Amino acid sequence: MELFFDPRSVVVIGASNTPFNLGHTICNMLKDYLHYQGAVYAVNSKGEAVNGCPGYSSVLDLPEAPDLAIIIVAARHVPGLIEDIARKGIRRVVIESAGFSEGGEIGEAMQREIDTIARQNGIRILGPNCLGALSTRDKFCCFYGVNPSLVEMNQIFESPGNISYIIQSGGVAVLVMESLYYDIVGVNKVVSIGNKCDVDEADLIEYFQKDETEVIGLYLENISNGRRLMEAARKSHKPVLLYKVGKTKEGAMAAMSHTAGMANNDRVFDAACRQTGIIRLQSIDELHSLPKMFTEMPLLKGKRIAAFTNSGAFGGISADLLVQAGLQMVRLAPQTQEKLKKVGQVFNVKNPVDIGPALPQTYLDIFEILLSADEVDGLLPLLSVWQPFVIDCLLELMKMCKQYEKPAAIYTPNAASKSIAIRKKSRIPIFETTEQAVRALAVSQMYWASLLKKNFTGEKTSCSAGMKANHRSTGEAMQ
Repeated sequence: MELFFDPRSVVVIGASNTPFNLGHTICNMLKDYLHYQGAVYAVNSKGEAVNGCPGYSSVLDLPEAPDLAIIIVAARHVPGLIEDIARKGIRRVVIESAGFSEGGEIGEAMQREIDTIARQNGIRILGPNCLGALSTRDKFCCFYGVNPSLVEMNQIFESPGNISYIIQSGGVAVLVMESLYYDIVGVNKVVSIGNKCDVDEADLIEYFQKDETEVIGLYLENISNGRRLMEAARKSHKPVLLYKVGKTKEGAMAAMSHTAGMANNDRVFDAACRQTGIIRLQSIDELHSLPKMFTEMPLLKGKRIAAFTNSGAFGGISADLLVQAGLQMVRLAPQTQEKLKKVGQVFNVKNPVDIGPALPQTYLDIFEILLSADEVDGLLPLLSVWQPFVIDCLLELMKMCKQYEKPAAIYTPNAASKSIAIRKKSRIPIFETTEQAVRALAVSQMYWASLLKKNFTGEKTSCSAGMKANHRSTGEAMQ
C-alpha cells in the first residue's frame, strides 16, 4: 500500500498540453506545487513533455519502471495500457478513468479484462473511477483537477494531521478536506477508492494500523466483502468512523449508477458494525466534525454527563439531547452540590450547573469540581464566550480533562463564525452545534464500549489520551 502514497517515481498516462487536460493538473500539482522529488513522466499520443515532465508515446519507452502509474484516459484504452504496464514491470496502478462497471455491460467487460491482467501479473490497482491518493507527510497527491491557486491545499500539506480517510467518492473527499480547513485537526492520508476492483477499504484499514493515523474515516456506497471489512475493523486499534449510503432503495440505486455500488442488507450491516466496533455515522458532516473528539480528548468511559452553562436555555436543550443520544444527565451527589454552593455565583448547583456573569476562577473551580466527582464520566460545557477570559478557561479545561481522564465536548453558543475563529486560533476542539457536541460524547462512549469487547487486553489505543482497556473477544461480524 505504501507505494500508492509515497512512490519514488510516477508516470501519468494521459497527461498532455491540451487545454483543460486533467493529467496535466496532476503533473502541475506534483512538480510546481508539492515539489515532488521523484521522477514524473508523461505518456501521451504525441510523446510530448508536460510541464517539465519528460514525455513518451508509450509506457514501454520509459527509461525505468516507475513505482506508480496513474491512468487518466478514455476507458476503452485502459485494458491495453494495463498490458503494457505489466510488460514494463510496474506493479502499482491508479485508474482514475471512469466508464467501467458503473457504466453497463461494456464497462463491466473491460473491468473484468483489467482485473484478469492485474491478477496474472501481481499488479495492485486503486480504482477505477477514483480520484487517487494523497499523503500530507510525504507531500504526494495524484488528485486530478486540483488547482492549488483556487483551493487552499497549502494548509492541508503544511499542517499534517492524524486523520486518514477512505472515500468511495472524489467529491466527498474534497468536501471533507475543505471542511477541515476551519477545524483543529489535520489530514494524514486520503484515498479515493472508486469502484475498488482490487484495493478496498479492508486493505486500507489494515494499512492505516501501521502509520501515524489516529482516526479512520470512511465513506462507502457499497460493501463488496463484508466479512473481510468486519474482520479488519474488529482487529483495528484505531477508531473506525463510517458513513454509508444506500439505506433506502432509492439511495442504493443512486450508488449503483455512481460507483457500481450494490444494495446491502442495511439491518444486517448495522448489527455487524455494532459487533465489530465500527461507529456508524448519521451524516456526512460527522466525517469531519467528530474525529477531534478522539484526537483531543480522553475516551468517555461511562454515560453519566454533567452539563455546565452560562446560558440557562441550553441546560434544557442539552438534557433532551443527552437522553435521546442514550447518555444520562447525572444526578450530582450531595457533596458535589455542596462544593458548588461554596463557589458562589452559581444559580443552579444541580445538573445542569448554571451560572451568570462570573470571574475566571468560578469557571475553573466548577470544572475541577465536576471532573473530580466520582459520579461524573464526562462534561458538556455550553459556554458563551462573553469575555476573552472564557477562552483561557477552556484551554485550562482541556488540561484538566487529560488529568482526570474524562472528556469534555465543548460548544460555545456564539455566532458560528466566532466559534470557528476561536477554535482555529486557540486550537480548542469546539463543536459547531449542541447536537454535534452531544453526538461526540455518544460516539466516544460507543468506541470505549467496543474496546471492552475486543481482544486487545492491555494494549494502547490510538487516541490522544493513550487509554488502556481490558477487552473481550467479539463474535462473528457478518455471515
